[in-house]
Amino acid sequence: MMRQFQLVEKVRSYDPSADEEALNRAYVFSMKAHGTQQRASGDPYFSHPVEVAGILSEKKLDTASIVTGLLHDTVEDTVATLDDIERLFGDEISRLVDGVTKLGQLELQSDQTKQAENFRKLLLAMSEDIRVLLVKLADRLQKMRTLSYIPKPEKRARIARETMDIYAPLAERIGIRDWKDELEDLAFTELNADARASILNRLGFLREQGEDLVGQVVNELEQTLAAEGVKARVLGREKKAYSIWRKMQRRDVEFGQLSDIVAFRIIVDNIEDCYRTLGIIHNRYQVVPGRFKDYISIPKPNGYSSIHTGVMGPQMQRVEVQIRTQSMHEIAELGVAAHWQYKQGDSDPVKEGTQYRWLRELLEILEHAAEPEEFLEHTKLEMFADQVFCFTPKGDLFAMPFGATPVDFAYAVHTDVGNTCVAAKINGRIMPLRTRLKNGDQVEITTSKAQTPSPAWEAFVATGKARACIRRFIRSQRLEQYESLGREIVEKAFSRDGYELTRKAIKGVLKKLDAENEVELYAAVGEGQITGRDVLEAVYPGAKRRDNQKNIVSLEEARPKQKKKSHAIPIKGLIPGMAVHFAGCCHPLPGDRIVGIVTTGKGVTIHTIDCETLEAFQEAPERWIDVAWERESSDEFQHTARIHTILSNTPGSLGTLSTVIGRDGGNISNLKVTNRSVDFFELLVDIEVMDVKQLTDIIAALRASSVIHAVERQRG
Repeated sequence: MMRQFQLVEKVRSYDPSADEEALNRAYVFSMKAHGTQQRASGDPYFSHPVEVAGILSEKKLDTASIVTGLLHDTVEDTVATLDDIERLFGDEISRLVDGVTKLGQLELQSDQTKQAENFRKLLLAMSEDIRVLLVKLADRLQKMRTLSYIPKPEKRARIARETMDIYAPLAERIGIRDWKDELEDLAFTELNADARASILNRLGFLREQGEDLVGQVVNELEQTLAAEGVKARVLGREKKAYSIWRKMQRRDVEFGQLSDIVAFRIIVDNIEDCYRTLGIIHNRYQVVPGRFKDYISIPKPNGYSSIHTGVMGPQMQRVEVQIRTQSMHEIAELGVAAHWQYKQGDSDPVKEGTQYRWLRELLEILEHAAEPEEFLEHTKLEMFADQVFCFTPKGDLFAMPFGATPVDFAYAVHTDVGNTCVAAKINGRIMPLRTRLKNGDQVEITTSKAQTPSPAWEAFVATGKARACIRRFIRSQRLEQYESLGREIVEKAFSRDGYELTRKAIKGVLKKLDAENEVELYAAVGEGQITGRDVLEAVYPGAKRRDNQKNIVSLEEARPKQKKKSHAIPIKGLIPGMAVHFAGCCHPLPGDRIVGIVTTGKGVTIHTIDCETLEAFQEAPERWIDVAWERESSDEFQHTARIHTILSNTPGSLGTLSTVIGRDGGNISNLKVTNRSVDFFELLVDIEVMDVKQLTDIIAALRASSVIHAVERQRG
């Protein structure tokens, strides 16, 4: 554990103007506050905040950050209060400590909810001052270094997963590479120790086989550049085990197929030399296609700038080369922490935090998310994804996650643009809204005041912001529909039994029915949580039904009975004579793997084995029946399949669709337009077919048509 004088000397070594008296007071205050508390390792608890302060001092942070590191657990884990912190250390320190503190234990339903709510608060705090995040990351890094002392494996796994999901991506987003690498490696050790050990063994073997390959490549690159008159420093760095493993998973390749296990950095004096060096490298060595990225022209959202290229380098080794200036290298290594290494008198750490667009986008998601878990889900979407860079027609740049669509782009421009987008041009050509964007695409969004977000968009958007906005609109729209339906149900319940419905009567029973207002009460009735009769009996306890109620026939009973088709294709595994129905959610066809679910009053419902509806029956295995198709060659029974297709909005396109389906022996039994725009419309089409093979042939034929942009089997 670092001693008091050691910490003070370390801070003063890079900041002679540091407030030595404040550092000493914070050290003593924290030591006394934590007293005899111990950590899981058996060490005094006070060792933790001291180590956190030491980690922060390695990044040469200011006095306020170091003091916050020493005090960050005092409010949560000791009798000290924020008032004590403010009185002894001032408003700035108090605000930072408050931002890092979890602000009390929340009485929430699950660890996931608790994690999400804490992260929500952390985000709000760090949006005001990025130093809150720096202290929090240092705190997490120190905890991960001592993770092995926690006895319960499930708790270790939960902390490691939280680190991998939240804190490592946050460290990457603010550009502190070594923190991000260490957090990932420590979490990877806990979550997948075997994979990590395997990769480390392979790296060790390569080192032995290649002897000093890194040194040889560095020397050859330096000599090549010196011969061309470029002054440069070349560094070689082996990639971390988790980074290698993630690339193997993402690209679905073996270890030996990776070309960038070692990255070489060429550091030059200025930007002109960066591009000159690139030309020399490409002229000297064979380029690996698809490996060139220019982050100088288009920096990453966290400020990272470099030129990346892949070449068949010295000794015909595939290597990754990163070309940058010294200032770019400092930002690549230190990220936002570089601010404190090269402080300027008028710099403001608050502004340092708010300059990140991704942080502002997370705050927008925070506004739209209904529940903490939903916010956490959308935030992970924002932080994890690889990026593509797209432009507006005016040349404004937007960094989008891999897989983003024009709808995501529209929401990135502005929420109102996303809510009202009706069409998109990509590189001057009108394309469907579900088209995946590529690097360098120019995207032009067409909007209409009459447009509203479509629920179908949620299935293909890739950004958390877009998904949060769409869900918010759907929630508000659904609330209106439930409220209208519920109001009608309650009015009928009252009038049917001869009672008067008044606003005063409804307001009088809101608390009794656990509703905050009339809208919430009627919405609950419309959603089926309570009945109109429940509201009536709450207003008029003991209310009796009128005699004429016995003559009322339900809507279901009033409908003319339709004779249901029995299944003509025998299904193995059923009791003879058992009623069988085919699920309308997944439309099973002969050839699909199927399962039977016993349904009260309906017999057995047949689903495909991958139907999402089956998740609802996971806790009732006694209702599952192992079944299979038993088809005879003479059977002519038709089954209904459903497809989703996107057609050009041009004359004859619908005719082409029906012609192709009919030509392959299918029969359209139902058709529904789900979304329409100026250039495209989307359809759900029910087709009667014999089996999966016939449906597959029809889909293949449809995909070959020039007027049909997309077609797939609909599963839900």
